[in-house]
Amino acid sequence: MERFVPLLVLSCLCVPRVTADSLSPPVNVTIKAVKANSAVVTWDIPEGDPVIGFAITQQKKDVRMLRFIQEVNTTTRSCALWDLEEETDYIVHVQSISMSGTSPLSEPLRFRTLKEAETQASKSKDEVTMEEVGQTTQLRAGELIIIVVVLIMWAGVIALFCRQYDIIKDNEPNNNKDKAKNSSECSTPEHPTGGLLRSKFPKNNNNNNRMPSVNIIEV
Repeated sequence: MERFVPLLVLSCLCVPRVTADSLSPPVNVTIKAVKANSAVVTWDIPEGDPVIGFAITQQKKDVRMLRFIQEVNTTTRSCALWDLEEETDYIVHVQSISMSGTSPLSEPLRFRTLKEAETQASKSKDEVTMEEVGQTTQLRAGELIIIVVVLIMWAGVIALFCRQYDIIKDNEPNNNKDKAKNSSECSTPEHPTGGLLRSKFPKNNNNNNRMPSVNIIEV
């Protein structure tokens, strides 16, 4: 066992050890979504750094009080800053965290929060909130329901009209048959179309009722 001890020690010495001094500070530190009471800090990590977290130092300008934000076991590259004061200047530093410690501070990033009125005015007219989306969805659903109801009513009216038309069409042959039957019953040989034959001159069976004839002789 003693022979292997130096070899083990040598192997440990040959393994490169990562220290905090070898970590590079975050780069491309920027500020986004600046409002009256909040903002978002973003950054990038140099390739190859074994980073497991970050640390952010937030400070008001001309004020010694600091706010320290730290998070580990994460690969995120952004952090939200909250509870800020409107129209106030801030200075932010970002550090990377590894298993062996923290990196040097990044370059200071200065930004200024907005007024509350400016925050409301900066809201884009095309930006739609979740509440507005919900209201639009409800309106569209109501419009679709109305359209469906109207279409169903029109379909019912058309179906009723077609049904009545079919009934009337089916009854027409029966009516024609009834008319033909009645016409045949009232017809005679002399008048096939119907009606009674009447003589042009009245018939007088009684000879006594004849008018006397008068003969006039001219001399």
